[in-house]
Amino acid sequence: MDGKPVTISSPAAARALGISMVFQHFSLFEALTVAENIALALNDASSMKVLSDLIKTVSRDYDLPLDPNARVADLSVGQRQRIEIVRCLLQEPRLIIMDEPTSVLTPQESDGLFKTLERLASEGCAILYISHRLKEVKLLCRAATILRHGKVVGSCDPRKEMANSLASMMVGADVKQVKVDHTTAAGPVRLALNDLSLPAKDPFSVPPSHVNLAVRGGEVVAIAGIAGNGQSELFDAISGETATRRADAVEIDGKPTGRLGITARRRAGAAFVPEERLGHGAVPGLADNIVLTRHATGS
Repeated sequence: MDGKPVTISSPAAARALGISMVFQHFSLFEALTVAENIALALNDASSMKVLSDLIKTVSRDYDLPLDPNARVADLSVGQRQRIEIVRCLLQEPRLIIMDEPTSVLTPQESDGLFKTLERLASEGCAILYISHRLKEVKLLCRAATILRHGKVVGSCDPRKEMANSLASMMVGADVKQVKVDHTTAAGPVRLALNDLSLPAKDPFSVPPSHVNLAVRGGEVVAIAGIAGNGQSELFDAISGETATRRADAVEIDGKPTGRLGITARRRAGAAFVPEERLGHGAVPGLADNIVLTRHATGS
């Protein structure tokens, strides 16, 4: 650090040197509030009232709006990412390491993060940005180091490179462009939502109301919206985590499945990738995930 060799024996030693990290997988306690989670990472946390005011100030100054009293379990993935970043900023870092910070963010949330990083860099903070998203690397970074199989295989100014050249260094071969065949005719309706409505789970939820949708084989259908506007609740209803009042509110291949659970819908040929991967969509360990996903489907 600062041209001097250092030995970093623990996360506490790294923080003492001014190094902070925003992890790809969040380290938050869902049962605690935003302020309580941040307090756990600060060695000299003052009263909760003072800390809450500080969180409001920092989150407002860096355009990362947070309610210090909100419970983490009630927040979207994008809002949880803000907690990690604000917690990092409150440690007054000189070097911030970010591991795939946009992997769970919407494009709008990513744009806000980029503005925050550019401001931090302008204030003299060093940022080590780990990502495989080449557009982000070209947009943000002034220097890039490319790793392959754990070894450095190249370095460059990414602003002067094409995405294909960066990708080729990453994989060790030329990367061909993927072409989509638009001539395939749409098939039968695979997923149908018929006047889907749900009651609110809690005062903070935004339940779907009178949603109608048909997705045919061969189609890619997008559902867009600002975070916290019912996407999670809609996903839960489609995946079977939340049962609908009517069985025909959700149909898979023409069969009513609204009252069926996740396993039954998997057996019907559906598969689901939730917003939060670790803990919700997967557990650590490849083999464990395969067993958990397929043990009841017979595949």
